[in-house]
Amino acid sequence: MTNNKTPRAAVKAAAPLALWLVLLAAAGAFALTMGTRQTMGLFLSALNTSTGLGIGSISLAFAFGQLWWGLTQPFAGAVADRIGTGRVILLGVALVALGTFITPYMTTTAGLIFAIGVLAAGGAGMAGPSVLMAATARLVPLQKRGFASGVVNAGGSFGQFVMAPIAISLTAAVGWASAMQWLGVLVLLALPAVWVLKGNSNALAAQAAAASGQKALTAREAIAQALATPSYRYLAAGFLVCGFHVAFLATHLPGVIAACGLAPEVGGWSLAVIGLFNIVGSLAMGWAVGRWRMKSLLSLLYATRGLAVLIFLFAPKTPAVVLVFAAVMGVTFLSTVPPTVGLVAKMFGTANMAMLFGIVMLSHQIGGFLGAYLGGSVFQATGSYDWVWYIDIVLAVGAALVNLPIREARLMRPAASAA
Repeated sequence: MTNNKTPRAAVKAAAPLALWLVLLAAAGAFALTMGTRQTMGLFLSALNTSTGLGIGSISLAFAFGQLWWGLTQPFAGAVADRIGTGRVILLGVALVALGTFITPYMTTTAGLIFAIGVLAAGGAGMAGPSVLMAATARLVPLQKRGFASGVVNAGGSFGQFVMAPIAISLTAAVGWASAMQWLGVLVLLALPAVWVLKGNSNALAAQAAAASGQKALTAREAIAQALATPSYRYLAAGFLVCGFHVAFLATHLPGVIAACGLAPEVGGWSLAVIGLFNIVGSLAMGWAVGRWRMKSLLSLLYATRGLAVLIFLFAPKTPAVVLVFAAVMGVTFLSTVPPTVGLVAKMFGTANMAMLFGIVMLSHQIGGFLGAYLGGSVFQATGSYDWVWYIDIVLAVGAALVNLPIREARLMRPAASAA
């Protein structure tokens, strides 16, 4: 029954009103799940005070969440490609809400890993970028995909911009534990996206492949083809570095700012500024991917991050400097997603896109695990974040270079581009 509805959904999405409904649903869902995850760093100090576990142990829970968020995405994408996006998003939103709500009750490292790292992070992966971006690519016209991916990506940034001040205000009003639980309740506002984004891409692929007389690629064949493609591996390697940057900032930027002797509010507003300026960066990148080579845009973004961190290390640590740094990092924060999505779609089509982009996101989250965990471990061992910043700069230079050999020509056989 789902197979019969999918082509009609794709046709209807070409209309302007339907197009904006799809973008609102995907961007809104991403705003709520991403916004909740990216504000968890604000509660790190409170969790440490409440549990007495130490920054290193709590960082392990956050780091596991980064890794698990990535691990769930290829599988969630494969399931969404076959049984439908709506069901996967429904389960994901429910898990984010549950994991966030029960976190204040966890008093052990294992409990925090379960609540933050398994439930909340796994749910956010199911209702995350691989599933949402693939659903958007399936439901919008080809010429609108770059713009659409920028809008959806900006939704995640907008969620961070809005949720960080909400978390700060709720913490001041009702305490950190109740504030975290209210964030879990707010995630449920993403449920209407379940209906708007329902359907699956493999139905379209099977119909197009049958019409052309060719057999569509299976999931195993699609993965084997992607992993055998050097450009796909280069893309994943660069995205691993992106994950390191993003997770370190999201988890430890408030701690970095506190170590500089600045007020906690500066840390909260820095996360909000990153979210605000990432909206600008995401929309600009969604526009740019249709005009310049996507691999060049990625190299530029990574090089900009490395330069910004280098300048920040030597600059005086004042609130103004911190907020300017947050703005620069915000412009590059998740603006890597539209060109990365675009390259995956350009290489392999949309038939297995949720799964293939999910694998790239897994690489991103391996980097995220390292960024979140090393941030806490290095600080606990040395009393400073300086060595993490040095690693960050070296990785940024490496990511800028590794994207240059990527070939943007379509690489798959015709059956793989059926959708």
